[in-house]
Amino acid sequence: MNFYIQQSIHIHLIKIDVITNSSVLQIGSSGIIKPVSYLSNTGGFTEPAPEAEPPDFEAGTQFESPAVPLTTPRGRASHDL
Repeated sequence: MNFYIQQSIHIHLIKIDVITNSSVLQIGSSGIIKPVSYLSNTGGFTEPAPEAEPPDFEAGTQFESPAVPLTTPRGRASHDL
């Protein structure tokens, strides 16, 4: 059975807290959503990576700021607050 759907969608505001690699955001009718995942060796590596080295800081040491700038839901960096 085939369905033919004509739709008009108006979104004035949408708030999304978190979306990950496996998330699906569906707005309206999508028909069939088929999951797919590709694993590619784009770097041309031929052997496993070397073992990770232990960190250079002592246990219990805290960092002054995050290594990656974190943003708030309003889009400003956390260090600007």
